[in-house]
Amino acid sequence: MSEAKERLRIDNTFDPVEPDDRYILQVNALKKYFPVKGGLISHTVGYVKAVDGITFNLKRGSCMGLVGESGCGKTTAGRTILRLSGEKTGGQVLFNGREVYDLDNKEMRAMRPKMQIIFQDPFSSLSPRMPVSEIIGEAVREHGLVSREEYNDYIDQVMDDCGLQPFHKDRYPHEFSGGQRQRICIARALALNPEFVVCDEPVSALDVSIQAQIINLLKELQEKRNLTYLFISHDLSVVEHISDTVGVMYLGSLVEYGSTEDIFRNPLHPYTKALFSAIPIPDPTVKMNRIVLEGSIPSPANPPKGCKFHTRCANCMECCKSVAPVQKEIEPGHFVNCHLYDDVPDINA
Repeated sequence: MSEAKERLRIDNTFDPVEPDDRYILQVNALKKYFPVKGGLISHTVGYVKAVDGITFNLKRGSCMGLVGESGCGKTTAGRTILRLSGEKTGGQVLFNGREVYDLDNKEMRAMRPKMQIIFQDPFSSLSPRMPVSEIIGEAVREHGLVSREEYNDYIDQVMDDCGLQPFHKDRYPHEFSGGQRQRICIARALALNPEFVVCDEPVSALDVSIQAQIINLLKELQEKRNLTYLFISHDLSVVEHISDTVGVMYLGSLVEYGSTEDIFRNPLHPYTKALFSAIPIPDPTVKMNRIVLEGSIPSPANPPKGCKFHTRCANCMECCKSVAPVQKEIEPGHFVNCHLYDDVPDINA
């Protein structure tokens, strides 16, 4: 097979999973590739492998943190799960036991209110021409969630839950601070009474003091409404505070996944260890053993063979350059994709 044909080959084989009532979301071998156009007739010459076969399960009422460097595919994973980025390339996305990508337009419209997203930038995600009451209530009216008589009281209650006052209803987004705008985005998502919310770096554009307020608000709303979060972030301290489980992404792949306690107590993958070594410690007497990664992230359009991390890994072995590692469960609920653990028995084997 020529190099050009090799780049165009997409492997869609995977072992389907059965719906499990314990999980609100089951993601199995999910892939999302974007075509790369080239040539005089603009034909497809390759693919950007933004999400390349990630697998995890999310229990109802819990929060999963998804971490990794910029460009690793975190946001694309969240948008693909919600079916906001066109068709998937491969894999499964089961929400409440149903394959999201098998739903027709009518079924997907009924599913939409249950799956919401809070975007990273609270300013660009809000229409500058609509007052707050319209921003929050537009989808409520569209989906007919409450009657016309109950509408105003319902919007007031949602705003109150998110720390917004009734006199804010007639104001426009430019009249608010960054933290208040993010509260509007949260209110817009929660107004549809969702079960699952993707939080796409919801505090990265805010000051540190405001970040704490928004994180505490999200936790309060989660307990009050029994919400399930997929919390995408590059701030590990925030993820440790809010998440029950953590997934670590690198170049479109999930290299480690487990409970927050296990991941932070005993990181297994060399990439996870490097990320954690960069967490600042608020104690000037403590010496940080920073692990500095050499080089930059390879292109997702032409990822290295074998383990994608081997070009930057200090523990690289010969097998890492040619053979992709498989996911192994090293301890209950703690999974890792790394050849360093080839001799460690999989507890499910």
